[in-house]
Amino acid sequence: MLDRRFILDNVDAVRTNCKNRNMKVDVDRFVELENIRREKQKELEGLNQEANTVSKSIGKAATPEEREAKKEQGRLLRERTGTVRSEMEAIEKEAEEILRSIPNMAHPDAPIGDDDASNAPVAYGKNPLPNFDFEPVDHVILGERLNLIDFDGGARVAGAGFYFLRNEAVLLELALQLYAVNRLIKAGFKPLTTPDLARNDILQGTGYIPRGNETQIYSIENTDLSLVATAEITLGGLFANQTINAEDLPVKFCGISHCFRTEAGAAGRASRGLYRVHQFTKVEMFAFTLPEQSEGMHQEMLGMERQLFDDLGLPYRVVDTATGDLGGPAYRKYDLEAWMPGRNEYGEVTSTSNCTDYQARRLNARYRIKGEKGTSFLHTLNGTAIAISRALVAIMEMYQQKDGSIIVPEVLRPYTGIDRIAR
Repeated sequence: MLDRRFILDNVDAVRTNCKNRNMKVDVDRFVELENIRREKQKELEGLNQEANTVSKSIGKAATPEEREAKKEQGRLLRERTGTVRSEMEAIEKEAEEILRSIPNMAHPDAPIGDDDASNAPVAYGKNPLPNFDFEPVDHVILGERLNLIDFDGGARVAGAGFYFLRNEAVLLELALQLYAVNRLIKAGFKPLTTPDLARNDILQGTGYIPRGNETQIYSIENTDLSLVATAEITLGGLFANQTINAEDLPVKFCGISHCFRTEAGAAGRASRGLYRVHQFTKVEMFAFTLPEQSEGMHQEMLGMERQLFDDLGLPYRVVDTATGDLGGPAYRKYDLEAWMPGRNEYGEVTSTSNCTDYQARRLNARYRIKGEKGTSFLHTLNGTAIAISRALVAIMEMYQQKDGSIIVPEVLRPYTGIDRIAR
């Protein structure tokens, strides 16, 4: 979340930022509540001082009548103090709810627009678009022909949006995980497998809404736990309420987790097959940095994503994400959109975000500089290395052959032990 003082000092900028991000937040009400809270705080401090003075004067009272009068004055002050404190708590609660709904400030160079239609392409991968000498089909048809994906079985077991991977598709999933993790380890990322569940305060801390009409999260009934939508949640929560020594930063993790998303409202051809599902596996990058390190780390993560997809032989474009498509925590976000012949268009396969200190404030994740007093909030960054389901879409469709087979990308062959999928 943003710093309270920053909001009060930059009301117009915060209000404009909310508008640009297509988020309806009553910033003016927050300012009003903060001003009321400050007045109540002053009143409370005055009441406490007056109560202390009265308490000390009771023993000095000259007569029993004066002593009783002082006691009554003290009782009335205590009542008023309790009333003001209750009023302050109600004001704090309302202000906190608004504060948590105010998004991070957007990078001044981020494209301004309501949704992904305003995303701006800024770069392209090194691999050219394909030139098939036959009519390509999408991954759903390929999966049926080669017995790689079972959507019907997934629906019988868990409902629409779930699936079984079969045969060589399983090898591809495992290969993609090992491929990404090995590359990330060489780049200094520490590997972790993370829980598939997290407490709701951790979800809220990373900027996800665990409950409510707008949630994309599966919550566990009668608990404070939810299934995670990404390892960003669990990796970010790892340093919640922790203080890190500045000399140990940056800390870079790569986490493997299942991801669960309700995908409420998702429908249409663009969501066909594996592109938009309720469960998938993902290798996620996450970093905690000093403020001055976060921009460089953002570029490093983007570079890792590009290298991974360049070496998979997949054409893609990089887009600078528009303000209305950033989500709450991100200061700036880049997406990689791979070419998907079955759709005849680009489709998002990765994203990387610099969240500055927005998540760290919510999670109370701090750093300490040796020899200096106090602590400061960390910066957090996240980036998709490989989201398996969407990577499979791009690989299956890009590497399909005229005879109906699929070539396995060269970098994955050491992990799969095969170079072609055919029947």
